Amino acid sequence: MDTPEGSQRQSAGGAGPLHGIWHFSFTVADIERSIRFYRDLLGFELVHEQEQQNAYTSQLVGYANAHLKVAQFAVPGQPRGLSSHDLELVEYVNPRGTRGDTNICNPGAAHLAICVDDIQDRYEMLHSAGVQFNSPPTAITAGVNVGGFTCYFRDPDQIVLEMVQPPARRLANGQTAASNKSSSNAEGVVKESL
Repeated sequence: MDTPEGSQRQSAGGAGPLHGIWHFSFTVADIERSIRFYRDLLGFELVHEQEQQNAYTSQLVGYANAHLKVAQFAVPGQPRGLSSHDLELVEYVNPRGTRGDTNICNPGAAHLAICVDDIQDRYEMLHSAGVQFNSPPTAITAGVNVGGFTCYFRDPDQIVLEMVQPPARRLANGQTAASNKSSSNAEGVVKESL
């Protein structure tokens, strides 16, 4: 389907346009341990915590009597769109899950890449805190990010994360674009039970 430049693309079947990404989510074994990792070690801002144990949650996730603990995080300083957060972590209190194969090559496996401007310093800090890395920061020698650095590492649940330090030209362009947008809403952490 041809769309005039600057117009919003319609979804298949005539549905309205997408409005953005609401969040990315991982299931974790211990929400408190994960909050300490993502907030205290990685630097995400914890913006909301809640427990969900109700009919709507059970219907949503497809488990009778579901009980979830949820923590939502934002990247500090990022402009906010419709959603107040970028990352959601969920602990299933009921039913309890088990960790499957953690290899990133498996279909269905996922990872989250975070953008930094000090990858070597962050690597040293995280490595000294006992975080498991696949390798130290590696120079990107091919593709659109030539001149940058990247490395994979794992959170306490063996979830694969990636740190990317884009090449200086891309990082400078991104910082300029971000400074031209509105700053994030500085609300405190909200805790509630639904």
